[in-house]
Amino acid sequence: MKSQQSTQTMKPATAAKKLGVYLPATPASFQEGVVSRAELNELQANPPEWLRELRRNGPHPRPVVAAKLGVSIAGLARGGVTEALTTEQIEALKQEQPEWLEKERATQAEVRKEAARLKNLKREPKESDAERR
Repeated sequence: MKSQQSTQTMKPATAAKKLGVYLPATPASFQEGVVSRAELNELQANPPEWLRELRRNGPHPRPVVAAKLGVSIAGLARGGVTEALTTEQIEALKQEQPEWLEKERATQAEVRKEAARLKNLKREPKESDAERR
């Protein structure tokens, strides 16, 4: 019986997502095939030039754009960014600092602060239980 991992394949869209690249910008051979777990691991370990170039210059998928700008994907949409952006376009937005970007970054900072506060609240009861003993 073969191990399941060696025969596991994924659609190009899934592989592109795992690699953090925009599928329509990948080579046709990548878009039209299936990717095995071993092939994905090899692409991650030894990225070919096309993959290095996409990661460096884009176009980048929205999750990557959001991360590079320090906002949420929903924040991108609220700012009117619905397409993939290149690294150059992302850098231009950072330089311009449009009002929506400032607002979304502030919102994202508040979300992170609240998440940290909630995480600490969950920890506190455990710590106070330990102190009572």
